[in-house]
Amino acid sequence: MREVGDLVSSKVQLYNGSLCCNISDGCIYAATTIDPVFLFLPIFEEARLKKADCPGKFRSLDEIIFIDGYPGYQHLLPLAENCMQVVCEIKEIGSSKYFRLDDTKVLAWLYCKVSKLKQTLPLLDKNYAAQDEKDALTSTVSILGEYVKDEPWLSLLCDNLNLNLPNEKAPKVEVFPCAMESNVGSSTSLQEKSRSDKKSNRTGKQAKKVKLETESQNIKEMFCRASRSRS
Repeated sequence: MREVGDLVSSKVQLYNGSLCCNISDGCIYAATTIDPVFLFLPIFEEARLKKADCPGKFRSLDEIIFIDGYPGYQHLLPLAENCMQVVCEIKEIGSSKYFRLDDTKVLAWLYCKVSKLKQTLPLLDKNYAAQDEKDALTSTVSILGEYVKDEPWLSLLCDNLNLNLPNEKAPKVEVFPCAMESNVGSSTSLQEKSRSDKKSNRTGKQAKKVKLETESQNIKEMFCRASRSRS
């Protein structure tokens, strides 16, 4: 992940309404305008330390935006204070403000995004204009789902809209029984062959040993006969 400070210090220019950053290593990063809440949402979600029976903790922006290894996020503190009020509960103690992400406010914010995007898509592509109400809503939520995490936000949004998004799963890999049987048969035959080889090796060694012992006895008897004949 590029640090925010690296992008800010890069050479920046506008191209067809998009922000293009030329990095010293030769890479080019193009970005369009985006609601900063999309960027801060996972950070604030993790920072509140929510549990099943607890909505989470109020924390200062300094604590929330501090991310170990990415000091560039500190440059976004003023932006976070201005934009995250729409999805957070805020407590003021003296001159300090403490933020906690609120699920109800996040859901209302997502509803607003769905409504605006649903109105915009037919103007961008005639295929969206030809969709019925349900398909248009499904397409809108699917696109929005690319910017938020499935859990909890996309699931929460779909539950409140009574919407089931199609699951894009990896293609199913078919295993053919004949291939499995041939593999099992080949492995079994290899095991039997190895066992028979081991057995034959052992038998061969024993047979060789017996043969040597027999030959030694024959040689001994031969010398005994020779000595008897001489006597």
